[in-house]
Amino acid sequence: MSAMVQQILAFVLYLGMMVFIGIRFMKKNNSSEDFFLGGRKLGPWTTALSAEASDMSGWLLMGLPGLAYLGGIKECFWTAVGLAVGTYLSWLIVAKPLRKCTVTFGNSITIPEFLNNRFNDKKHILGTVVVIFNIFFFTIYVSSGLVACAKLFNSVFGLEYHVGLVIGLIVILAYTITGGYYAVCTTDFIQGSLMFVALLITGILMLVNIGGPSAAIEKVGEFGQRAINGDFNALSEKMQEAFSKNQSYGVTSIISAVVWGLGYFGMPHFIIRFMGIRSNKEIKVSRRIATVWVVIALGVACLVGSLGAIYLQPTILNTSAAETVFSETIKQMFPPFVGGIFLCAILAAAMSTADSQLLVASSSFSQDIFKGLIKKNATDKQVMNVSRITVLVIALVAFAMSLNENSSIFSLVSYAWAGFGGTLGPIIILALFWRGCTKKGAIAGFISGGITVVVWICCKSVSPIFGIYEILPAFIINLIVTFVVSRIDKNKDAEMLAKFDEYKKAAD
Repeated sequence: MSAMVQQILAFVLYLGMMVFIGIRFMKKNNSSEDFFLGGRKLGPWTTALSAEASDMSGWLLMGLPGLAYLGGIKECFWTAVGLAVGTYLSWLIVAKPLRKCTVTFGNSITIPEFLNNRFNDKKHILGTVVVIFNIFFFTIYVSSGLVACAKLFNSVFGLEYHVGLVIGLIVILAYTITGGYYAVCTTDFIQGSLMFVALLITGILMLVNIGGPSAAIEKVGEFGQRAINGDFNALSEKMQEAFSKNQSYGVTSIISAVVWGLGYFGMPHFIIRFMGIRSNKEIKVSRRIATVWVVIALGVACLVGSLGAIYLQPTILNTSAAETVFSETIKQMFPPFVGGIFLCAILAAAMSTADSQLLVASSSFSQDIFKGLIKKNATDKQVMNVSRITVLVIALVAFAMSLNENSSIFSLVSYAWAGFGGTLGPIIILALFWRGCTKKGAIAGFISGGITVVVWICCKSVSPIFGIYEILPAFIINLIVTFVVSRIDKNKDAEMLAKFDEYKKAAD
């Protein structure tokens, strides 16, 4: 059996299993709560691994290693530190209060529905604003997952980029539309496990083959210096600039990398896992599992990217191909079938995020716009059907955005990440911990955070101050505006205040 056939067989088996899971869990969706939140019945292991797998996406195995390969070793390291700390703090600070609060405030099953209930917004103004922003940023995020799928198929099988896009789109839609939250979390659990094993084994073998930690550090440093000196004709000018930038990595750059962790407080497809866990008491177990997973996975992803330049020599990947460093390493390191299974980890990373994002975005629209505003007496079946149609529409728009084969996975994720962290993060924190937060304050803060992200990105070339990652100014401005407007507005809603007090007194 040829190497190509073995790899194809591995992919077919994997993709077939994902679709089978979607069909298998279709029978469990007896209500909209089952379809969107799994009936709040998921255990700690599934919750933890599905949360991390859905969070990391294709950028963990492609974008982040590609960044390290291009010479951004320090940027890769500090970004990983920020993400690891953000993951832990989100589980520690937000997980239990969010589950308790969503149950107390109308047994909310989506984030926009929770915010409407939390602020007693009977006109659904806040929820509608959140849905609009969610769909916008989720579409960008999903497109990054499709780009990862297409680049993987091109790297492994030589498939034309757009053919790979179509394959990724079809498989993700197949099990997301049919299986809902149960299927998404189960597939994410499998995919999270596969991502972890593939990263860990590949990273260890790379380190051993290069000669151990000391030899690896020495060779990476030597390679970077040669790149700066222009000794490699195959290195593009952009790559040489990346290596040079790494030598003068300053405080602003470190801050921009570390504040990625703020995104976890407002990432809907991540924090929705807190709402779906079986019990508040199991959150502590999930937190430990998730923290160990993310620390090791991020560390090894940076390692694979930085060592890839040494391991793959004499092959030099150009700028556009740098994000395939993990897949190229696997192809060179393992036998075809085993390599094919491990390469599925990259596909898993992309799919596990795209499916979660599609489900959360579609549930927000169907539950909070369709049932909340358009047809208030809609049945669960109608809500689920609208959700499935919304999944299809968002996926097709994301597909159109992904048609440019020079798209950067890391750049797409960076934009969407800032969007969610800068808009939803502060609102979630204040909604859970500040009794005096009001609807007007939340709306004003949310919109100001979103505007800040867009304006900050547009002004990056105007002044050096705009070089700081946009999530930080958006997060701060959002907090300030929400606080000031809420203080001016003053919370006089007795019903809301009574519910908040009930939530704070509720047993863990």
